[in-house]
Amino acid sequence: MNIFYDPIFLPKQLPFGLDLSDLSVKVVQLGLSGKHCNVSRYASYSVAPGNIVDGEIKNPEGVRESILNCLKASRIRTKKVFCSLPEGKSFLRVIEVPFLKHEQLEEAIRWQVEENIPMGLDQLYYDWTPLQKSFSKDPKKMSILMVAVARGVVDSFLGVLELAGLQTIGMGTESVAQVQSLLAEEVDSAETVLVVDFGDRRTTFTFAVGGTPCFTSSISLSSQMMTDAIAKTLHVPQEEAEKIKYEQGIGSFVKRDPVFQGVESIMENLIQHIQTSMDFFVGGLKFSHSVDRVILCGGGANTEGLPVYLGKRLGKTVQRGDPWARMNLGKAIPTIPYQDALRYSTAIGLAWQGLQYTYEDIS
Repeated sequence: MNIFYDPIFLPKQLPFGLDLSDLSVKVVQLGLSGKHCNVSRYASYSVAPGNIVDGEIKNPEGVRESILNCLKASRIRTKKVFCSLPEGKSFLRVIEVPFLKHEQLEEAIRWQVEENIPMGLDQLYYDWTPLQKSFSKDPKKMSILMVAVARGVVDSFLGVLELAGLQTIGMGTESVAQVQSLLAEEVDSAETVLVVDFGDRRTTFTFAVGGTPCFTSSISLSSQMMTDAIAKTLHVPQEEAEKIKYEQGIGSFVKRDPVFQGVESIMENLIQHIQTSMDFFVGGLKFSHSVDRVILCGGGANTEGLPVYLGKRLGKTVQRGDPWARMNLGKAIPTIPYQDALRYSTAIGLAWQGLQYTYEDIS
């Protein structure tokens, strides 16, 4: 269904997307102008180190304060929110089950969850949706996209949102939100894309076939490690190293200048993990015959020279993502500058879900 058919009936204050991570909170609220989508409000605010650690909320009051400060900066007034869930605490799988009636299907999926997730059912929240495209070689089976998240993590996020006076309409993993932001709604059903979220604390790999996320994994390697390496190699403070990374990126891999020599081992580590993940997805899971292209997002995606270097080493098309790929912006220029928008990919995807939810809710 095209959600832009009846924009006149949409409320003025749409639910906003909230991306809550270890070091920051980002919010995006979308709006409509005729049949075109636009960014109504957005902002980001820091989360003090230690308040959230590896996706676990340690100081609810401190996180609440960051959320409220971010909302104040954005001037978002609605209390309805779609919030992210940490990828490191989530499990996304495509499972195969026989074609069954709904009650039997739920029981079959329950068994699959127990078999595929290394946690007890009493420790999980999980949800699922049938896929139009089947990955099964058995014509008697259907493919189901299943997402499970540790119950304690979900409850703690819900608790801090309630503490901030917000009404949680929905929650989603970072990977699903990013796919909904970065991949166009109409895509080649056979195209396989690897989304690499190169963040400040970790890097996440999400494989999507025909626009459907199929598998995710994450590693502790991060953009911050590049800053640390530059600071150590050039003997400069962190602030100056961050500035150098912003201005020079990975340096010159042709001349092998000091900046590149400083980050080379991190680049090699990243390349090895990407290649291993692609080999597993194609050769192990067999969801696709190959990976067609790689999309970069997250703050680290802005690192100068990174797409070119990765492309040469991987032998793949590597490009920075377009966070507006799914949205009909018309001729309008997005309010969020492009480099900043890559950091907002998750929040934009969540805001897009809020737009869809609102339309379906009033239809």
